[in-house]
Amino acid sequence: MYFGNCEAMIPGLDGLRAIAFILVFLCHASIFNFGWVGVLLFFVLSGFLITGILVDMKENLEAKTYFIRFYGRRFLRIFPLYYFYIILMIMMAYGFYSIEFRQNRMLEYFQQIPYALTYTYNFFYASAWFKDSVFLTHFWSLSVEEQFYIFWPLIILFTPKKAYKKLFIAAILCGPIFRIGLSYIYNHHLFAFLDSNAAHGIYPLPFSHIDAFGFGAFISQYRIPRARQQFWVLLIAVPVIGFVTQYLAYGDFGLLQTLGYPFPIANGYKHIWGYSLLNYFFAVTIYAVAREGLFNRFLELGWMKYLGRISYGMYVYHFFLIYIVGRIQDVLPISYDAMQLPGLVLSFVATLLVASLSYKFIEQPALTLKDKYFASTG
Repeated sequence: MYFGNCEAMIPGLDGLRAIAFILVFLCHASIFNFGWVGVLLFFVLSGFLITGILVDMKENLEAKTYFIRFYGRRFLRIFPLYYFYIILMIMMAYGFYSIEFRQNRMLEYFQQIPYALTYTYNFFYASAWFKDSVFLTHFWSLSVEEQFYIFWPLIILFTPKKAYKKLFIAAILCGPIFRIGLSYIYNHHLFAFLDSNAAHGIYPLPFSHIDAFGFGAFISQYRIPRARQQFWVLLIAVPVIGFVTQYLAYGDFGLLQTLGYPFPIANGYKHIWGYSLLNYFFAVTIYAVAREGLFNRFLELGWMKYLGRISYGMYVYHFFLIYIVGRIQDVLPISYDAMQLPGLVLSFVATLLVASLSYKFIEQPALTLKDKYFASTG
């Protein structure tokens, strides 16, 4: 997901990042199942913003400088917090293990660390050996992002400007094609090391999200006609399609909070086509916000912009903090239902506080170095 700050001149995008994080947070807090799609919104945003940055840099810089500046800026934006968190969690896991608190969980974390350190956690997530980790499960998406950062600059550099549209459309089409191929591989058990659930295994792989980045890339350079009108139509059509296909597949509409897309959207072959529909909806949304000012009065509110600005830290820390608050709730002599709302609020406040401190003392110092040593143009 894209958590940069170089797009600050485009109104509304910080607010969209805030919404994307809130969706993910509510999903992980078991409040709003549909919130998992916040990750897709982050991916489309990445395609939009990173492609715009790369195209500008390509037009203004030599190839060597292009790579040095792009990767230098990504390094300073992503790595300091990412590896700080991993080290912090190693210390926490060692402490928990030492006091014999859920030792099996802690050992699982130590076994998973190499995948996180190398940004290959998403491939581990797709394997038959994967087990949820309170420290790392959500890091699959950061691995997908990093893999996008590695290859997309190369592709943009070596693609002629006149071929951009063909490239982006090809990426959009490759998403469902890859998901069909992956579904076949999973369903026919061609590789023993893969997850037995096709929809779950497809979800974390980078090939499954090529269309998200492709849609974002497309809207960074080309128009979407009648974006506002499309947004309102899709706002209604997306859940209607979701519920109808859910009913056709299972004979019921499912839970309202899923909007017809219960994770990992296995019903009605949504793990093939559902991503494309949702990604297109988010592309239209981003375009309408960035190019036509849709909802900007709300998205440009100070607190929304602030949440978007610190969304990287909030994403990194929130999963573990939700877990910690849950363990506190376990020892209180109060029913789960009575503690659900207070627990949600406490988890969010804790995430906000920790992310704010992290932004001030870890991220901001690194961000000041980006423009000092790796100015994006010039």
